[in-house]
Amino acid sequence: SDLAAAAAVAQTLSALERQIFDFLGFQWAPILGNFLHIIVVILGLFGTIQYRPRYIVVYTVWTALWVTWNVFIICFYLEVGGLSKDTDLMTFNISVHRSWWREHGPGCVRRVLPPSAHGMTDDYTYVSVTGCIVDFQYLEVIHSAVQILLSLVGFVYACYVISIFMEEEDTCRNK
Repeated sequence: SDLAAAAAVAQTLSALERQIFDFLGFQWAPILGNFLHIIVVILGLFGTIQYRPRYIVVYTVWTALWVTWNVFIICFYLEVGGLSKDTDLMTFNISVHRSWWREHGPGCVRRVLPPSAHGMTDDYTYVSVTGCIVDFQYLEVIHSAVQILLSLVGFVYACYVISIFMEEEDTCRNK
């Protein structure tokens, strides 16, 4: 159960880190998902510490959904199956913001250019980004891949903890 707790803490810290960068990019769909993930991981950790198998089952079901969500994010940023990373899907179509990493990735040089007279409004400026060591979509994919890896580890430990709880329950009933 100590390993399960360590996996839960790693998941929570990783999700908090991701939450910060999603807030910086106004990525509302991932913000909501990260928030729910953090709550369910804490619930699963509580279930492990308090011997509440139902909470751990909720965590395992959520983990399957979380892996699915992160696979979707990977497909979104790699533009698999007609998805486009240039849509406003991650912001629920309420803003034109994109991934924070698009303009602030490692090595990126960001230049803000004034709007041109033809076609652009005074409210928007054009941002030129050059020299990125790693393109932003690959950073987003790495974040999702880490989430998947941590979730799979957490899922295995959660199943293990549930099996231990069930064995203890069966032992208590047979006495």
